[in-house]
Amino acid sequence: MEFTLQYNVTEEQFIEACANYESWAQKILYEEHYGMMFPVCCRYAIDEEQALDILHDGFIKVFKNIKRYKVGTSIAAWIRTIMVNTAIDQYRKNTKRRVEEIDTAIGVCDLSPDVVSDLSAQDVLICLQQLSPGYCAVFNLYVIEGYNHREIGDKLGITESTSRSNLVKARTKLKSIIAKMNIQRYEG
Repeated sequence: MEFTLQYNVTEEQFIEACANYESWAQKILYEEHYGMMFPVCCRYAIDEEQALDILHDGFIKVFKNIKRYKVGTSIAAWIRTIMVNTAIDQYRKNTKRRVEEIDTAIGVCDLSPDVVSDLSAQDVLICLQQLSPGYCAVFNLYVIEGYNHREIGDKLGITESTSRSNLVKARTKLKSIIAKMNIQRYEG
Protein backbone atom coordinates (compact mmCIF):
# COMPACT_ATOMS: atom_id res chain seq x y z
CA MET A 1 0.00 0.00 0.00
CA GLU A 2 1.59 3.27 -1.09
CA PHE A 3 0.32 6.64 0.11
CA THR A 4 0.95 9.56 -2.19
CA LEU A 5 0.96 13.03 -0.73
CA GLN A 6 3.33 15.77 -1.77
CA TYR A 7 5.98 13.07 -1.78
CA ASN A 8 5.86 9.28 -1.73
CA VAL A 9 5.37 7.65 1.64
CA THR A 10 5.83 3.93 2.19
CA GLU A 11 3.30 1.97 4.16
CA GLU A 12 5.82 1.58 6.97
CA GLN A 13 6.37 5.36 7.13
CA PHE A 14 2.64 5.97 7.00
CA ILE A 15 1.94 3.55 9.86
CA GLU A 16 4.76 5.13 11.87
CA ALA A 17 3.19 8.57 11.28
CA CYS A 18 -0.16 7.24 12.54
CA ALA A 19 1.56 5.69 15.57
CA ASN A 20 3.13 9.08 16.30
CA TYR A 21 -0.37 10.63 16.20
CA GLU A 22 0.44 12.77 13.17
CA SER A 23 -2.92 14.23 12.20
CA TRP A 24 -2.33 14.15 8.43
CA ALA A 25 -1.76 10.38 8.53
CA GLN A 26 -4.68 9.70 10.86
CA LYS A 27 -6.95 11.80 8.66
CA ILE A 28 -5.97 9.83 5.54
CA LEU A 29 -6.46 6.49 7.30
CA TYR A 30 -9.86 7.55 8.63
CA GLU A 31 -11.07 8.97 5.32
CA GLU A 32 -9.91 5.96 3.31
CA HIS A 33 -11.62 3.42 5.58
CA TYR A 34 -14.67 5.27 6.90
CA GLY A 35 -16.81 4.27 3.92
CA MET A 36 -15.97 0.58 4.25
CA MET A 37 -16.26 0.42 8.04
CA PHE A 38 -19.46 2.37 8.58
CA PRO A 39 -21.68 -0.36 7.02
CA VAL A 40 -19.94 -2.96 9.21
CA CYS A 41 -20.83 -0.89 12.29
CA CYS A 42 -24.40 -0.34 11.05
CA ARG A 43 -25.00 -4.09 11.00
CA TYR A 44 -24.35 -4.26 14.73
CA ALA A 45 -26.13 -1.05 15.74
CA ILE A 46 -29.77 -0.30 16.42
CA ASP A 47 -29.53 3.05 14.63
CA GLU A 48 -27.13 5.33 12.78
CA GLU A 49 -26.12 7.17 15.95
CA GLN A 50 -25.01 3.98 17.66
CA ALA A 51 -23.19 2.91 14.48
CA LEU A 52 -21.27 6.19 14.51
CA ASP A 53 -20.38 5.62 18.17
CA ILE A 54 -19.03 2.17 17.33
CA LEU A 55 -17.15 3.57 14.33
CA HIS A 56 -15.51 6.38 16.28
CA ASP A 57 -14.68 4.17 19.26
CA GLY A 58 -13.21 1.68 16.79
CA PHE A 59 -11.01 4.28 15.14
CA ILE A 60 -9.77 5.41 18.56
CA LYS A 61 -8.70 1.79 19.14
CA VAL A 62 -7.14 1.67 15.68
CA PHE A 63 -5.00 4.73 16.41
CA LYS A 64 -4.05 3.50 19.90
CA ASN A 65 -3.04 0.08 18.58
CA ILE A 66 -1.66 0.91 15.12
CA LYS A 67 1.83 -0.20 16.25
CA ARG A 68 0.44 -3.76 16.40
CA TYR A 69 -0.50 -3.70 12.72
CA LYS A 70 1.86 -5.83 10.63
CA VAL A 71 3.03 -3.90 7.58
CA GLY A 72 2.31 -5.79 4.38
CA THR A 73 -0.93 -7.37 5.55
CA SER A 74 -4.40 -6.01 4.82
CA ILE A 75 -4.98 -2.91 6.90
CA ALA A 76 -8.66 -2.94 5.92
CA ALA A 77 -9.07 -6.46 7.38
CA TRP A 78 -7.19 -5.41 10.52
CA ILE A 79 -9.43 -2.35 10.98
CA ARG A 80 -12.57 -4.41 10.27
CA THR A 81 -11.63 -6.85 13.04
CA ILE A 82 -11.27 -3.93 15.44
CA MET A 83 -14.68 -2.55 14.38
CA VAL A 84 -16.40 -5.91 14.92
CA ASN A 85 -14.72 -6.32 18.31
CA THR A 86 -15.72 -2.78 19.26
CA ALA A 87 -19.33 -3.58 18.36
CA ILE A 88 -19.13 -6.73 20.49
CA ASP A 89 -17.68 -4.72 23.39
CA GLN A 90 -20.55 -2.25 23.11
CA TYR A 91 -23.05 -5.12 23.01
CA ARG A 92 -21.56 -6.56 26.21
CA LYS A 93 -21.63 -3.17 27.91
CA ASN A 94 -25.21 -2.29 26.94
CA THR A 95 -27.01 -5.60 27.03
CA LYS A 96 -28.33 -7.48 29.99
CA ARG A 97 -27.37 -11.06 29.62
CA ARG A 98 -30.41 -13.16 28.82
CA VAL A 99 -29.96 -16.88 28.63
CA GLU A 100 -32.22 -18.50 26.10
CA GLU A 101 -31.79 -22.19 25.62
CA ILE A 102 -32.15 -24.10 22.37
CA ASP A 103 -35.13 -26.00 23.81
CA THR A 104 -37.23 -22.87 23.59
CA ALA A 105 -36.42 -22.29 19.93
CA ILE A 106 -39.14 -23.24 17.49
CA GLY A 107 -37.44 -24.36 14.28
CA VAL A 108 -34.85 -23.21 11.85
CA CYS A 109 -36.45 -20.97 9.25
CA ASP A 110 -34.57 -20.27 6.06
CA LEU A 111 -35.12 -16.97 4.32
CA SER A 112 -36.33 -17.60 0.80
CA PRO A 113 -33.94 -16.20 -1.82
CA ASP A 114 -36.93 -14.83 -3.73
CA VAL A 115 -38.01 -12.74 -0.74
CA VAL A 116 -34.52 -11.49 0.00
CA SER A 117 -33.66 -10.72 -3.62
CA ASP A 118 -36.34 -8.00 -3.65
CA LEU A 119 -34.59 -6.17 -0.81
CA SER A 120 -32.01 -3.44 -1.21
CA ALA A 121 -28.93 -3.29 1.03
CA GLN A 122 -30.66 -0.47 2.94
CA ASP A 123 -33.75 -2.69 3.45
CA VAL A 124 -31.58 -5.48 4.84
CA LEU A 125 -29.89 -3.03 7.21
CA ILE A 126 -33.30 -1.74 8.38
CA CYS A 127 -34.40 -5.33 9.04
CA LEU A 128 -31.23 -6.14 11.01
CA GLN A 129 -31.65 -3.02 13.13
CA GLN A 130 -35.09 -4.24 14.22
CA LEU A 131 -33.57 -7.31 15.87
CA SER A 132 -32.73 -7.27 19.57
CA PRO A 133 -29.03 -6.57 20.21
CA GLY A 134 -28.41 -10.21 21.16
CA TYR A 135 -30.06 -11.63 18.07
CA CYS A 136 -28.39 -9.06 15.84
CA ALA A 137 -24.92 -9.75 17.26
CA VAL A 138 -25.24 -13.53 16.89
CA PHE A 139 -26.73 -13.24 13.39
CA ASN A 140 -23.94 -10.93 12.20
CA LEU A 141 -21.15 -12.95 13.78
CA TYR A 142 -22.44 -16.24 12.39
CA VAL A 143 -23.87 -15.31 8.99
CA ILE A 144 -21.74 -12.32 7.99
CA GLU A 145 -18.44 -12.75 9.85
CA GLY A 146 -18.33 -16.58 9.72
CA TYR A 147 -17.72 -17.35 13.39
CA ASN A 148 -18.91 -20.69 14.77
CA HIS A 149 -21.21 -20.94 17.80
CA ARG A 150 -18.41 -21.73 20.22
CA GLU A 151 -16.47 -18.62 19.12
CA ILE A 152 -19.62 -16.50 19.33
CA GLY A 153 -20.31 -17.83 22.81
CA ASP A 154 -16.78 -16.94 23.90
CA LYS A 155 -17.00 -13.44 22.40
CA LEU A 156 -20.44 -12.63 23.82
CA GLY A 157 -20.16 -14.48 27.11
CA ILE A 158 -23.03 -16.88 26.32
CA THR A 159 -23.27 -20.63 25.88
CA GLU A 160 -22.98 -22.35 22.53
CA SER A 161 -26.62 -23.46 22.78
CA THR A 162 -27.71 -19.89 23.50
CA SER A 163 -25.87 -18.76 20.38
CA ARG A 164 -27.67 -21.42 18.33
CA SER A 165 -31.00 -20.49 19.86
CA ASN A 166 -30.47 -16.78 19.22
CA LEU A 167 -29.56 -17.50 15.60
CA VAL A 168 -32.76 -19.50 15.09
CA LYS A 169 -34.80 -16.74 16.70
CA ALA A 170 -33.03 -14.05 14.68
CA ARG A 171 -33.83 -15.88 11.45
CA THR A 172 -37.45 -16.32 12.50
CA LYS A 173 -37.75 -12.65 13.42
CA LEU A 174 -36.04 -11.56 10.17
CA LYS A 175 -38.44 -13.71 8.19
CA SER A 176 -41.36 -11.98 9.89
CA ILE A 177 -39.87 -8.50 9.40
CA ILE A 178 -39.17 -9.15 5.73
CA ALA A 179 -42.64 -10.57 5.17
CA LYS A 180 -44.21 -7.45 6.72
CA MET A 181 -41.96 -5.22 4.64
CA ASN A 182 -42.97 -6.99 1.43
CA ILE A 183 -46.67 -6.86 2.32
CA GLN A 184 -46.41 -3.12 2.95
CA ARG A 185 -44.72 -2.65 -0.43
CA TYR A 186 -47.42 -4.48 -2.33
CA GLU A 187 -50.27 -2.79 -0.44
CA GLY A 188 -48.74 0.68 -0.56
